[in-house]
Amino acid sequence: MKMNKIFKTHLALLSLPVCLLTLLLGANVWAAVNDAVNPALRPPKGAQVAIVVFEDLQCPQCRRVAPILEQASKTYKIPLVRHDFPLPMHNWSYDAAVMARYFDSTSKEIGNEFRDYIFANQLEINPQNLRGYADRFASGHKVDFPFVVDPQGKFAAEVNTDRDVGRAIKLEHTPTVYIVSSRHPDKPYVEMKDASQLYALIDAMMKD
Repeated sequence: MKMNKIFKTHLALLSLPVCLLTLLLGANVWAAVNDAVNPALRPPKGAQVAIVVFEDLQCPQCRRVAPILEQASKTYKIPLVRHDFPLPMHNWSYDAAVMARYFDSTSKEIGNEFRDYIFANQLEINPQNLRGYADRFASGHKVDFPFVVDPQGKFAAEVNTDRDVGRAIKLEHTPTVYIVSSRHPDKPYVEMKDASQLYALIDAMMKD
């Protein structure tokens, strides 16, 4: 009985017009590729193209690239999705990422402003004065900043999750920047190797 159903299904597929059969097979390929892609390398809901960056707040190259990515996001009106990837060699970046997550809990905009503020002051920051910089930022934005920022480890867990995602996709450096798109199932993302490539990569990924 089951074999008959399979045979009939095959006959039904063979009887379809070639264009429709190709469309159905293409949809299956799309689904298979989509399922294999890490969710972090897909545009957020409601967007077809996005910039995704894994950054370390103590990384000098991350500091240099951050305003370039923000400007591209504004120019193309596409999301910029920022992930924390603090490197073990840096002695205050993890704590800064946890603080950024705290400010994210007020609003994502405030959290990203804090990240940019840290980049702007990166050369002067050290483990001893990081808290003072965070206090000044909080005061300037009228945000309460408790003495113990993360008593239950919630924000650290969020940073760890981002870092685990980066490890899962085998990141080797920061910043690692991707242009991601839902328009190209055969190539849903491409890594930016050099900032000079950014606009050309976005143009290519925005094409149908």
